[in-house]
Amino acid sequence: MSTSEKHLYRLEELSDYKIASGYPDVRGWEVRDLNNRVIGKVSELLANVEREKVVYLDVEVDDTIIDAGHDPYGRPANKDVHEFINEKGENHVIIPIGLAELNEEKEYVSTSTIDHRTFAETKRFRREAPIAREYEVIILDSYGRRQRHATEAEEVEDLEQSEAYLEERMENIKARHREGEHRTESELHSGREAETVSDSESEDTYRRNRWLDDEDFYNRSEFDDTGFRKRKR
Repeated sequence: MSTSEKHLYRLEELSDYKIASGYPDVRGWEVRDLNNRVIGKVSELLANVEREKVVYLDVEVDDTIIDAGHDPYGRPANKDVHEFINEKGENHVIIPIGLAELNEEKEYVSTSTIDHRTFAETKRFRREAPIAREYEVIILDSYGRRQRHATEAEEVEDLEQSEAYLEERMENIKARHREGEHRTESELHSGREAETVSDSESEDTYRRNRWLDDEDFYNRSEFDDTGFRKRKR
């Protein structure tokens, strides 16, 4: 699939399409994050015509998202460089249909996996702009980073709090000094950080490149719309 090929259409563009029976029309509904904080409202539904199904909610974000920052994914090592910068007029994001949960009684959509900060940090777009596969990959990667980083942070914290780990660390330092290795602990720590960053960047690059031409892109769990259907009363 060409990354420039248009494969996402707003329902308003598809005169012969309508929302299927059993699915709600959530256009105009509030969208809330995992902490029940309003992050915007549903502007439109985006469909993939080959699959003949809605795959994204197009969300016009609240001003609080725009004011929260223009630094998706956080700052890299060089604090003067941003991976992405959201510009004026870019006030929409997309949410995969499988990450959306309904509250039919109060008519709002929520997500239990994405928080306000993640929405604020991800790359936005202008409503009239076409959506390329590259942007879809950025979105899925951005929403997935929160969970991956939380898991990594927990593992690091557990490791650093381990007495056995601290004792082993001190013994290794003493052994290096005995063997005539005089690198400081800070140098060793910096080296470990560089290796971790390099591994992380390689993994992210591989993931993005692998997804770009993936014809099974919409088979991912993020697009499973089972939970989006109206519940039988």
